[in-house]
Order: sequence, then structure tokens, then C-alpha cells
Amino acid sequence: MQNREDIFNLLRDALVELFELEPARVTLEANLYQDLEIDSIDAVDLIDHIKRKTGKKIAADEFKSVRTVNDVVEAVYRLAQPGA
Repeated sequence: MQNREDIFNLLRDALVELFELEPARVTLEANLYQDLEIDSIDAVDLIDHIKRKTGKKIAADEFKSVRTVNDVVEAVYRLAQPGA
């Protein structure tokens, strides 16, 4: 998983699976908290799911600055880069 599209697809599938969201609601611009109604407990579950799927863990303090689906994609993308 090297590109943003793969990361987005993984993230969309996770959000649909974990939180029973309609796939069409999960867009890059969607706000996790307002549009998708993700709360802090859900965010922890999402971080854990990403770690299991990618082997990369987003630090909780970094996740605090995440607001949109695209923010999560970018955070995972940065972690996936060699030397990260």
C-alpha cells in the first residue's frame, strides 16, 4: 500500500465495516466528527484497525489534528513512506 488511493480505499472499507457507514458518505472531504459522527472511542478503534491492516500506528497526538478523511489518508501515507 504505497499510494493515497489504496489508503483511501482501506480507510473507506474500515469506516464502513466498523461504523456501518454508507460508502457514499466516506469522501476525502468528509469530516470524521461532524459528517461521519466518529467520536473519540471510535477514533481509537479506527487507529487500531489501521495499525492491524498496515502495520503502522498513527500516534494519538497526531490523530488529534486529523479532521477529515483526507487528513487520515495523508497521515497514513506519511507513515508508509520509507524512512518514516
